[in-house]
Amino acid sequence: MGEWGIAHLPAPALIVRSGDVDVLSGWFRSSSGKAGLAQRARIVLLAADGVANARIAELAGVSVPTVLAWRSRYQLEGLAGLEDRARAGRPREIDRVRITAALLPPPEKLGITNWFARLLARRECSYTALPH
Repeated sequence: MGEWGIAHLPAPALIVRSGDVDVLSGWFRSSSGKAGLAQRARIVLLAADGVANARIAELAGVSVPTVLAWRSRYQLEGLAGLEDRARAGRPREIDRVRITAALLPPPEKLGITNWFARLLARRECSYTALPH
């Protein structure tokens, strides 16, 4: 082992499954995809190129444990392991469609030019769901 010890040995290059390089490259280059998925694809592609985990972490703007976690999930589950999983906790009370609708100008029939919190709450959602 020498003076460096096992912690300093470079990780072996990640073996990417047949056909996955094209998919991962597409995810990484996509401007319309999810940023997290692009970042995970970059981590896996760099690992497949034999880049050291610490350098991958630096390039991707994440921690080394995060790099190790995504390497491991890819090894165990393939591309499916890189997808977002359902998160624990309380589900959202307002869906994205309603949020988007709230950002649009109010209808002319209301006689106002901008939404204000109480009117929006009364019209679209519960007041408790709005930030105070």
